[in-house]
Amino acid sequence: MAIQAEEISALIKQQLEKFDTTLTVEEVGTVTYVGDGVARATGLANAMAGELVEFTNGTYGMAQNLESNDVGIIILGKYDDIREGDTVKRTGRIMEVPVGEQLIGRVVNALGQPIDGLGEIKTDKTRPVEVKAPGVMQRKSVSEPLQTGIKAIDALVPIGRGQRELIIGDRKTGKTSLAIDTILNQKDQNMIVIYVAIGQKDSTVRTQVETLRQMGALDYTIVVNAGPSEPAPMLYLAPYVGAAMGEEFMYNGKHVLIVYDDLSKQATAYRELSLILRRPPGREAYPGDVFYLHSRLLERAAKLSDELGGGSMTALPFIETQAGDVSAYIPTNVISITDGQIFLDADQFYAGVRPAIDAGTSVSRVGGDAQIKAMKKVAGTLRLDLASYRELESFAQFGSDLDAATQAKLARGRRTVEILKQPLNKPMPVQQQVLVLYALTHGYIDDVAVEDIQRFQDELIAYVDANAADLYKTIVETKSLPEEADMNQAIESFKATFASSVSDEQE
Repeated sequence: MAIQAEEISALIKQQLEKFDTTLTVEEVGTVTYVGDGVARATGLANAMAGELVEFTNGTYGMAQNLESNDVGIIILGKYDDIREGDTVKRTGRIMEVPVGEQLIGRVVNALGQPIDGLGEIKTDKTRPVEVKAPGVMQRKSVSEPLQTGIKAIDALVPIGRGQRELIIGDRKTGKTSLAIDTILNQKDQNMIVIYVAIGQKDSTVRTQVETLRQMGALDYTIVVNAGPSEPAPMLYLAPYVGAAMGEEFMYNGKHVLIVYDDLSKQATAYRELSLILRRPPGREAYPGDVFYLHSRLLERAAKLSDELGGGSMTALPFIETQAGDVSAYIPTNVISITDGQIFLDADQFYAGVRPAIDAGTSVSRVGGDAQIKAMKKVAGTLRLDLASYRELESFAQFGSDLDAATQAKLARGRRTVEILKQPLNKPMPVQQQVLVLYALTHGYIDDVAVEDIQRFQDELIAYVDANAADLYKTIVETKSLPEEADMNQAIESFKATFASSVSDEQE
């Protein structure tokens, strides 16, 4: 077969036409050390802080330590098959995660990748993980309430949209349960929820997700999970990833609730990273910037000004204490960053007072401005009543002969504690809370036996729903208390039908 010169020249011309003359320059480094989720590489002289770098096995890392002779990189994912001598190249991109409506109802990891087995998330929007928080003039005062559905919180330590309220307590005192109940109560409240689980057992997170799914709360919730089996960088990044996802909605004028469960584990992961990166340790071996770790995260929660759309992001950070010690390093740091704290008391929890909110130590520094008028009115004396009851309770253990006024205070206190108890996963709408607390503060429950109080509450709510539903309507629409005469009449007519056992004050 004769070789045709024309064919060959045509083929060569074709190839030359397709030839790409653009030159791609990649800055490539060499891995000199790898272990415990951290790598060091030489040759990346122009790397930026927080830049994504790519290893030969396709795993990404994030440049953290920019030193004169090498770069300290935290590895985002598997590092078992990264070897000393491997190449690592710059991407020129700062760490970003996917954001947008498509993530709602999904469970993702700390890189925004789905881990719920429901297929890939189709979104082309991304946001940088680290963003500067809104400045002073971009914010607005907290003015709208965030209803948690938990009487003890909405009455005593109210939370406003755009606030940062710390939930602090020992392990197993009901912190996560508070968060789940608050999430369940956001149904039909025009709120998007992001639940960030940091270092929580995978089985526990699975249970929470299942609860949210069954109660229909997954329709407005994104779950970000960084489990305890994942490398420390993932636990460190997870809260920032959640915040980036929340900011996408906040800057579009929507309202977001973000729960960080819990930041003690993030601080521990960051300490681990910092020590492996050979950063100088400070108090309790935490690095010097552990305060900044949390402050730059929590400052991203805000109520935005009207010019920016008036969206908000409310943060509920969790901190786990050891033996109730709120004066430890990380707890005091986070207390000083947040706008108040809800302290959960282990003793009360084990005594059956659940949620175990300690009214004495818990405080909300801005939520009172966001409380609806009706709640403000009925809950005004509640904190004082509880405080004086706790004080008298310790004296009453010793003294047998107490005067009538003291006995009345103790009786009211016992009933207040009983009313503030609430079963798990049963958040209560604000109009029902106002009704029950009105009955309590106006003395309608003083002659009801303590063991009948929960029944009294449930039956009163049902009675008003059936016979005086306009009271609820007034509270919801005007945010104010209905006419006292109408409230009194409804409660009195209900009491006439309520059969209580003998009051325990005659004991």
